Amino acid sequence: MAGLTTGGPNVDVSLLYGINGLARRAPAWFDRAVAPAAEYGVPLALVLLILWCWHSGRRQDEATAVETFTALVWAPLAAGLALLVNVPLREFVGRPRPFRQHEGLQVLDPGLGAALTRTDFSFVSDHTTLAMALGVGLFVANRRLGLIGIGLALAEGLCRVYMGVHYPTDVIGGLALGTAVVLLLAPLASALLTPVVRAVAGSPRIGRIVRAKDRTVSCPVGLAPAAGPRTRESDLAA
Repeated sequence: MAGLTTGGPNVDVSLLYGINGLARRAPAWFDRAVAPAAEYGVPLALVLLILWCWHSGRRQDEATAVETFTALVWAPLAAGLALLVNVPLREFVGRPRPFRQHEGLQVLDPGLGAALTRTDFSFVSDHTTLAMALGVGLFVANRRLGLIGIGLALAEGLCRVYMGVHYPTDVIGGLALGTAVVLLLAPLASALLTPVVRAVAGSPRIGRIVRAKDRTVSCPVGLAPAAGPRTRESDLAA
């Protein structure tokens, strides 16, 4: 832990300077866009992907819709759990932010002023942990959208280093923590959530949350469906 507390391995610091150094050569408008994108844009995009997956998943057959909805419920729950796990982890490691340890970093965090007045540790990156947990949870529900979500999580981690607020190993730790919580606890989460989701799907009132109502018209038992318009040929046959 001492290596992390004092700034990490030389490779870690070298990558930090290399990635953050790009901010000095990038256009000013790009630097101004990175911070809000990392703070709000990527998480919002992941939420929209989850909502889109839910919307399309409601059109599946009931068993598949229940499975998809269960995975989508687990994704934000796992993300919240991963953030809770990170609270004692950050305190235990106690790694200061890179701009506290190294000179010459281009810091793009808009909340830097507040960060300088409080204890704010660096390992593991909360933003990356949250993004990766949502991305992997989405991958469990839908492979194609999940790959997009994981790509957004990787972009989130890169932005945190670019902004000068995290070391690369902080990001790697966040990616690993988010993935581990989602996948390792997925069997238990599925066992607990699936019966609840299945019960909701069977409810006549709120079942549409899980699966869209069938468009086919069912006939009461013992009644045949209405016949189509009679034709001359059918009359002759009769």
